[in-house]
Amino acid sequence: MKTLLPAASLLASALLLAACAGQQTTPSEASAPAALGLPEPLAPPAIDQAALAPVDAFMAAMASHCGQAFAGKVRVDVPESPDNAFAGKALVMHVRECREGEVKVPFHVGDDRSRTWVLTRTPGGLRLKHDHRHEDGTPDESTMYGGDTAEAGTAVRQAFPVDAESIAMFERLGLTASVVNTWAMEIEPGRQFVYELSRPGGRLFQVEFDLTKPIAPPPAPWGSEAAPD
Repeated sequence: MKTLLPAASLLASALLLAACAGQQTTPSEASAPAALGLPEPLAPPAIDQAALAPVDAFMAAMASHCGQAFAGKVRVDVPESPDNAFAGKALVMHVRECREGEVKVPFHVGDDRSRTWVLTRTPGGLRLKHDHRHEDGTPDESTMYGGDTAEAGTAVRQAFPVDAESIAMFERLGLTASVVNTWAMEIEPGRQFVYELSRPGGRLFQVEFDLTKPIAPPPAPWGSEAAPD
């Protein structure tokens, strides 16, 4: 426990130190933490550039396919749902918009152009959101859900646990199974891309896309009819 000296004693000590040093004490020196017997302030936390490097490498890998579209297929769907909306449908991803810190990838299921994956660079990693629209371009009631990376991941794979905002939306809409979602994306440029949804208890859904064979870009997603910048 620190003991505070009387003001007179402090003044006498300061004058003695100034005399010994042969110089006057400036206001800035008198206010320094060391002069007041206080600990030095902690330095701001350093940014771990090595940990963030995989995030930027992942975004660069996505952007390397900007403007291209690719066909996909369901690779894993367990437990399989009898009313699977993806069954028998043409699945197409289109790396349509790439700006600094953001990549938008519409995901078309047959004639349904309601889905767009939005990847955004954040100070701590990456954020994935699912932008869902109606055919007239208005937002679906279940839209812009997703999460932020909890770990640095790798240049190939990034995972996005569901965030609090999405949990609140799912609960409000009665979509209780989704409150424990984790989404993930994997990319090997020029080879394959995988989109994944998983839940505790064994739920796993994956769609893989062949990046070796670009196809003609599909129409714009609903709500984004204008050509990208």
